[in-house]
Amino acid sequence: MLYYLFRFLDQQFDIPGAGLFNFISFRAAMAVLLSLVISMLYGDKLIALLRKKQIGETIRELGLEGENKKKGTPTMGGLIILGSILVPTLLFAKLDNIYIILMLITTVWLGFIGFADDYIKVFKKDKRGLASISKIIGQIGLGIIVGTTLYFHQGVITKEEIPQGEVYRYDSDLVSKVTDDNGKVHYMVTEKKPTTTIPFLKNHEIDYSIVLCVFGKEYCKYAWLIFIPVVIFIITAVSNGANLTDGIDGLATGTSAIVGGTLLVFAYVSGNVIFADYFDVMYIPNSGELVIFIAAFVGACIGFLWYNAYPAQVFMGDTGSLAIGGIIATLAIITRKELLIPVMCGIFLVENLSVMIQVSYFKYTKKKFGEGRRIFLMSPLHHHFQKMGMHESKIVSRFWIVGILLAILTVVTLKIR
Repeated sequence: MLYYLFRFLDQQFDIPGAGLFNFISFRAAMAVLLSLVISMLYGDKLIALLRKKQIGETIRELGLEGENKKKGTPTMGGLIILGSILVPTLLFAKLDNIYIILMLITTVWLGFIGFADDYIKVFKKDKRGLASISKIIGQIGLGIIVGTTLYFHQGVITKEEIPQGEVYRYDSDLVSKVTDDNGKVHYMVTEKKPTTTIPFLKNHEIDYSIVLCVFGKEYCKYAWLIFIPVVIFIITAVSNGANLTDGIDGLATGTSAIVGGTLLVFAYVSGNVIFADYFDVMYIPNSGELVIFIAAFVGACIGFLWYNAYPAQVFMGDTGSLAIGGIIATLAIITRKELLIPVMCGIFLVENLSVMIQVSYFKYTKKKFGEGRRIFLMSPLHHHFQKMGMHESKIVSRFWIVGILLAILTVVTLKIR
């Protein structure tokens, strides 16, 4: 909203400083600062309100040290994160940008599902919360919205630079001439294909339609049958992965901030014709606006960490964890980096796998030997280390270190081919 106001003031009255709002970097800086202010100033008031209303977490009897001390800690703190993301984005981003619209829908959609789950747990006194099938249906619904929009919306395109001598090979309506800040001319061909980036390979882009094209060119137009289910799977998997990671103080929040910083780099590079050309990645017009949203997201996570670090004054609950997982997944898909999720979100992946392995092995051994056996002392994985006697602060710190290393490796893929 402020973007439109100050653009009007700059154009009509030439007010000094109003032109700053034309720069993504300035608006991103304002977004991260405002998200920090909102989460840190108003977070305290919300925590006091949650405590007054006795909206406390019911901890499962896990037999972990210090577990009883956490009973009654206010939950639904994800509302702090959601507010700290939405307000700066609404103020500083271009609200007619299709990518910003998708991110706002994702945040509200999964935030509502998580809120419903927490509400049932707290007010209905049902520890199971929202039925698993209801969560899955909600995640699938969001996946359909995101996948359908990214595939069919006319504003979702990529541009690839081509040599000047090759311009004649393309339809003139698809080729645009772009002059960068240094006066260099770029010839960009507009493409509307469901493509993604394959890390570590020289020819690193792949079209989802290739799966169907093997049956004949007439089937290529049905690539949405592949793309949309992939989007649904990614959003569901990453959202649940973040939810499982939210088990000890500060783990999910800090990990998400690290992943958010990585995605900020990708969004900025993909949305800038000069950097996209330098790093030889897809140029995605208008995706640079995502930098404002991601800046607010990172600021919200860091601000929430002020209260969520050990010993936590508030838990985010599913209100926050489902939303941040979905946000990360959607951002990765928009920037065409979904194949990097196993590396970038390695912590979420390992937490997910530890639960799947534990449950599968337990069921297998119970059927074969008559009693269930376990590979881990407890799952998700962070509880396994707790059972080993490791303090949760050390577990969180080490998971963060691993997350930072994975983030660096993910960013390095921009140049390693």
